[in-house]
Amino acid sequence: MTPAPLPPYRLGFVEGATPDKWARRWRERRQEPIELVPLLPEEQLEALDSGRVDACIARLPVPERCHVVRLYDDPAVVVAPADHLVAAADEVSLADLAEEQLVLPPDTVPGWTEVSTVERLPFPAMGVREAVEVVASGTGVVVVPASVARLHARKDTVVRPVVDGPVSEVALVWLREHDDERSQELVGVVRGRTARSSRGAAPDPARSAAPRSAAPPRRRGDARPAAGRGAQRRPGRGRR
Repeated sequence: MTPAPLPPYRLGFVEGATPDKWARRWRERRQEPIELVPLLPEEQLEALDSGRVDACIARLPVPERCHVVRLYDDPAVVVAPADHLVAAADEVSLADLAEEQLVLPPDTVPGWTEVSTVERLPFPAMGVREAVEVVASGTGVVVVPASVARLHARKDTVVRPVVDGPVSEVALVWLREHDDERSQELVGVVRGRTARSSRGAAPDPARSAAPRSAAPPRRRGDARPAAGRGAQRRPGRGRR
């Protein structure tokens, strides 16, 4: 009798994450397929809780009911119109952007409300793709993780690092109650363990993927702005 096919392992990933290399390594090791499920950041916990995905490449913080294996930091960048004066700088600070219109909600950029000096226009709710389209039309700026900006790159926009912007931490996350051998296999995949070293007994998840308490996004240390606000703003360019 032919054995029933193994169910796929469903790995969610948020916008900007690139799980392809890990999926490829999984397929080299395992018989059951892996299914990649794109998610918005606001969907990552719901997808885990509902069982829509078995694990997720997510943006921190997450609740303590999740195991966490930190992968990398995703620094903030600003996306501005191609002819904006930030194009003349190698990097900017939030203070350099104080007179700009932020297209996405200010709560997506910790520290923005403290430096902004303009009343925000009533932009409708929109995703990053639509927000970048607004920026490309000549209105406002967007501050997002670098990987998200690369995903929505356009020739009519410019991208520059924000030295004191929020750093988004990306991690492999799964529910503690759903920890199993396949989850530990995926930990080995993302950590670069060989197939031979991953065949042994699954390590204690409390030691190999200790959950981290939810914490606000980290911000880089203060840095001297690359250019002063007065020097950066092009003559005749009004507030956005």
